[in-house]
Amino acid sequence: MIRYLKNHQEDYEEAIKLAISEKQPYSQRAAWLLWSCMDENDQRIKPHIEEIIDSLTTKSDNHKRELFIILQKLDIDEDYEGRLFDICVDVWCEINKKPSVRYNAFKLIVKIAKKHPDLSNEVSFLTQKQYMEHLSDTVKKSILKMMTELI
Repeated sequence: MIRYLKNHQEDYEEAIKLAISEKQPYSQRAAWLLWSCMDENDQRIKPHIEEIIDSLTTKSDNHKRELFIILQKLDIDEDYEGRLFDICVDVWCEINKKPSVRYNAFKLIVKIAKKHPDLSNEVSFLTQKQYMEHLSDTVKKSILKMMTELI
């Protein structure tokens, strides 16, 4: 699939639209495919950032995780950072969500906070025990490492 998409650039736009849509299980798979073969700050996806962010609230955890990974690879304009930050904080605070979706939300939180140092206190608050206790030791270690890079 990755080789096909790399060799058929004309289908890239269709893959983006499918990744944002609600046609499961194909939408989630298309999102996985996109992040697996996209370039850093891929200019083919940048025009769809707002659509991706707007669609996050309706997606399953697994689909959301794949879209978060796409967004991690993009430079997000300030116009969309606030909304994305809020969505990611909401996901992170839902301790019953899958750790992988929470972890990828946290990666976006840190990415945005690096651009806006005034958010670092809020991010520090998000690493309190109640948010971390349901995570594996490996994930906790990774989050704490991100925090040291943030401060």
